[in-house]
Amino acid sequence: MTGYPGPRPIRGDAVRLTTGSASVTITGSITSQGILRDGCGFVELTLPDADPQQRRDLERSKSYQYELYRGGALLYSSPQLTLSETRRVKDGALVVTGSP
Repeated sequence: MTGYPGPRPIRGDAVRLTTGSASVTITGSITSQGILRDGCGFVELTLPDADPQQRRDLERSKSYQYELYRGGALLYSSPQLTLSETRRVKDGALVVTGSP
């Protein structure tokens, strides 16, 4: 599945995140969701609390692409996204927001 994920959250247990020439697989509780902000569509990817280096690496990236999996099955494959924001939430999860 590709395209805009829509407002309903998609939950997975692994994500392969590609930024430029680097690729990393992250496991844990992962959520992908389409959001509207000021009339523009964005994709929010919520990653489990992990290595603080991830946030720094993502913040340096200008774009990224990801594939979300559950039980080894591909649930969602994003187009190339332009990074809009990275932030941490209360539980330590990293939220990455991008737009096509």
